[in-house]
Amino acid sequence: MDPVSPLPVLASLLAAVAASFLLVKRFGAPPDQGRFTSIDGLRGYLALLVFLHHSCVWYFYLHTGRWDAPPSNLYNRFGPSGVALFFMITGFLFFSKLLDGRAKGIDWTRLYVSRFMRLVPLYSTVMILLFVIVAYLSDGILHEPLSALLIGAIRWLSCGILGSPDLNGIHDTYIIVAGVMWTLRYEWFFYFSLPLLALTVRLVPPFPFLVLAAVSTGIGLLFWHPSILHMVTFLGGIVASLLVRLEFCRRIATKPVSSFITIACFAILVLFPSDYEVVPLLLLSVAFALMACGNSIFGLLVKPVSRMLGEITYGIYLLHGMALYVTFSLIIGPAGSRVLSPTAHWMVVIGITPILIFVCFGVFRIIESPAMRTSKIITSWFSSHLTTRRRASA
Repeated sequence: MDPVSPLPVLASLLAAVAASFLLVKRFGAPPDQGRFTSIDGLRGYLALLVFLHHSCVWYFYLHTGRWDAPPSNLYNRFGPSGVALFFMITGFLFFSKLLDGRAKGIDWTRLYVSRFMRLVPLYSTVMILLFVIVAYLSDGILHEPLSALLIGAIRWLSCGILGSPDLNGIHDTYIIVAGVMWTLRYEWFFYFSLPLLALTVRLVPPFPFLVLAAVSTGIGLLFWHPSILHMVTFLGGIVASLLVRLEFCRRIATKPVSSFITIACFAILVLFPSDYEVVPLLLLSVAFALMACGNSIFGLLVKPVSRMLGEITYGIYLLHGMALYVTFSLIIGPAGSRVLSPTAHWMVVIGITPILIFVCFGVFRIIESPAMRTSKIITSWFSSHLTTRRRASA
């Protein structure tokens, strides 16, 4: 079998859907949020496509020693397109909050607390696992000055903001997690810019949040220099948040022909070597706008199995790289993995797919969901603490 054959894609997705079906049968489907159900269902498939992209990258990495894009337009679309659509989802959901906030206001403290509790607890858990793997690979021996190791660990713990350096002499440490942390830097940059974006819709946040936004975005632009093309993908989501408020856009999106158009946009993308060109970005934006306006691709995105995959998206995204690393580097071993035929390689990937789904479901139940439920409590504590301080200062 050709290592870039599309057949493993279908088999792995079916394995994921089957695992999701079993979870729905045993634990019930996640609640239907109602307003943006198609977007909720889309997330899980995007994370799975990123997983398949890196599964293909691993095959060639094992044979060449280079962590490069695979020689396939199809597999190369899975990673960048998935990330671009994730950025669009972020732009869509949070600019929608700003638009809604014009009428009912925004609790900015709760917004940032909820983001912290949504992203950091699982990320911290993954970092602990990363440090354990690094210690194992290092045989428990310090291979660099302790100060350098601590600085490197702090950079990793910054949720991608300060980068992902090598740790304790382990070359290309980022491969342990498939290098996905870089996207979180863009996510946080967008979150911190929200108070400034609020001004564009005549919504004035409290002054401390405006200062936070101005300082953080200023530092980001001055020292980090984010890619304009990556930032443009957030714009695609912002445009969609405006279109979804137009009744005729929602009406068009729910017609069967819109499902064909969405699929056609994704199919045409395969013809392009890169997503970050004008035409591919437009195709992604059109497909996303249709889904944001209610297109469910013939009902697929609103199925209970899709909502289940959507609920555990963050776990799939953060943990799939570690699952691949542990499988090919630690369990099978580099020597054994290199001699696997393309068919055997993909059989291994298909085999770990349902395991990944089950693990991510457990992680969601044990770590993510409890952390998210504490957001309201923490916000109340912050609010009462700030109120007490204001009264004391007055």
